Amino acid sequence: MSEKIYVGVDIGGTAIKVGICNQSGELLHTYEGPTETSKGTDAIINNIAAYSRHIVDESPFAWEQVEGVGIGIAGFLDIPNGIVAFSGNLSLRNVPLKSILEEKLGKTVKINNDANVAALGEAWAGAGKGVGHCVMYTLGTGVGGGIIIDGKIVEGYASKAGELGHIQIVPDLEAIQCGCGKMGCLETVSSATGIIRMANDAVARGDRTTLSLVDNIMAKDVVDAAKAGDEVAIRIVNRAAYYLGKSLSVVSVILNPQRFIIGGGVSKAGEYLFEQIREAFVKLTPDPSQEGVEIVPATLGNNAGIVGAAGLIIRG
Repeated sequence: MSEKIYVGVDIGGTAIKVGICNQSGELLHTYEGPTETSKGTDAIINNIAAYSRHIVDESPFAWEQVEGVGIGIAGFLDIPNGIVAFSGNLSLRNVPLKSILEEKLGKTVKINNDANVAALGEAWAGAGKGVGHCVMYTLGTGVGGGIIIDGKIVEGYASKAGELGHIQIVPDLEAIQCGCGKMGCLETVSSATGIIRMANDAVARGDRTTLSLVDNIMAKDVVDAAKAGDEVAIRIVNRAAYYLGKSLSVVSVILNPQRFIIGGGVSKAGEYLFEQIREAFVKLTPDPSQEGVEIVPATLGNNAGIVGAAGLIIRG
C-alpha cells in the first residue's frame, strides 16, 4: 500500500506556500508561488489548486496518495462550511472555498484560521509534539493565538476562539485603544507594534535612551537596547513580558494547558524575554494551575502554517 500524504497550503497576501507532510507531520517537500490578489478571486483559487497539484507532480509522490488538502487563511471564516466570509488581505468575501477546491482537486479540503493552523502545526510536529493540551501565542504585528485541546483545535461556536491578543489585560489607567476598538488588549503592549509604539512614545517624551539615535525603531532594536542595559528599553520589554505572562496565567486557570508555545518575530528575543515571561507567570498563577506547565519557544518558524494546514486533514 502506498504511503498517504497530506498537502498543506498557507495563503498570504503576497505568496501561497504549499507543503507535503507524511502521517507524522514531517515536512517532505515545499513550493511557493505568487498569490496574485490583484487578479481577483478566481485567480487566487486557481493558483491554490495549481500549486497543490504542482507540488505533488514535482515530488516522488502521486496524486492518488494525497488524502486531502488543508488550508490556512487569515480572516473571518465559517469553518464548518468551509466559507471565507471575509479576508481583507486577499479581498475575498463570502467565498465557498472548500466546495470550489474540492471540485477542482477531487480531494477532501479543510480550511481554518491561520493562527489556529500554526498552533496545530506546532502541536503536531513542533514544540508541542506529544502534548495533548497546548496554547500557542504568535507575537508579530499583532498577537495571534491558537488553542489545542486533546490534540484538536478549539474553534468556538462561531469559529472565533483563540483571540488571545484581545484579552483585556492592561489596567484602565495604563490602557490604550486596540485596533479591535476595545481598550487594554494584550496586543497593545506585547506585539511588535506595541513595543515599537512604547519606544516611540519614550523618545517623543525626551526620555534618555539610545533608541533616540535610531531612525526607524523596530522591536529588535528595543530588545537589543534592553540587553545592552538601556533602562528605557528594559522597562518596555519588562512591560511586554509581564502582561504576556499575566495573560498566560489567565488562560492557565481556565484551560490548564500543559505547554505554552510562543512564536513570531518578537519571540526571537530568546531567553532574555522568556525568563521574564516565566517569572510573571509563576508570580501570578495559583500553584495548582502552574504545576508542570512549560513555556517554550516555537520550533517550526515559517513552516508552522504549512504543517498545520496539512494536519487539518488528519487532526482537524
